[in-house]
Amino acid sequence: MTPDGLSALSDSLFSATIAVYSIAVLLFSAELAFGRHGTRWAERRSSAVEAHVGAPSRSDDLRPSEALPTPNEGIAPTRRWGLAGLALTALGAVLHAGVLVTRSAATGRVPWGNMYEFGTASVLIGVVAYLVVATRVPGARRMGAFVLGFAVFGLVLIGLYLYAAAGPLIAALRSDWLAVHVSAAIVSFGILMVSGVASALYLVRVRHDKRLAAEGARATGLAVKLPAAAVLDRVAHRTAVFGFPIWTFAVIAGAIWAESAWGRFWGWDPKETWAFISWVLYAVYLHARTTTGWRGKPAAWINLLAFASLVFNLLFVNLVSTGLHSYGGVD
Repeated sequence: MTPDGLSALSDSLFSATIAVYSIAVLLFSAELAFGRHGTRWAERRSSAVEAHVGAPSRSDDLRPSEALPTPNEGIAPTRRWGLAGLALTALGAVLHAGVLVTRSAATGRVPWGNMYEFGTASVLIGVVAYLVVATRVPGARRMGAFVLGFAVFGLVLIGLYLYAAAGPLIAALRSDWLAVHVSAAIVSFGILMVSGVASALYLVRVRHDKRLAAEGARATGLAVKLPAAAVLDRVAHRTAVFGFPIWTFAVIAGAIWAESAWGRFWGWDPKETWAFISWVLYAVYLHARTTTGWRGKPAAWINLLAFASLVFNLLFVNLVSTGLHSYGGVD
């Protein structure tokens, strides 16, 4: 296939990826909308326990008609929606990877030489990170509607405003450090995207649980169908722990590349400055997450602020400000 044909195939795969992810979002949303996680089961179990105060505590000691309900009772149909969404997410990730592979074949270089390619690759890493989390932590699967929703929104904006035709690298980016520095930045950004979504959902879930405890209200609404606050907090923390060293390496590799290209390791260019701010904020989050008095909501807000700084660095610093990194639109 000719380079033009490969480039056209890459663009078609990009559109197909958005379509598949969008269907996955609908399936995950159906699981949330029609599932009974944490509501009906909790209420029925509470009623059953209250009805047997003073009776044997083991559910298998009760008569079959009075046995305590199990968490899986009555949710199999909606669980299938979530599993189908997970399968489509995996299919979308394969198509998503095809976008970058075909573009690389069309250009004969690594497929992250501009902001369109950088953003596309970062979202792919975020989706893959979610798939790993959802596989290892089944309760976290219900983050899918939000992670994939963020991915679809990001890809649409990338396609509309950042698209660049396939072509060779500009002279300033023709360095082996492009593969090292930018690859690390892409991986860390994608992983930290999942961490940011988990922290946002954690804040929603904690607010709901607090209101439920204070008012004694019936467990209703979308928030109660989210993963438990402890699960979301753990996902946010562990993904940040994994992504932070990679981001640290990206900053260090960028400094080494800067010394090779410009004769200095650090010059407080806007891109370098915001990369350092993001690094500091993530370091503060990881410290706060283990510090009494800062765990929970304060730490989650810091994590969200840190991720917002990454997005600001990617978009505003590249598109609006001027500096030595403005030429390629890459990290």
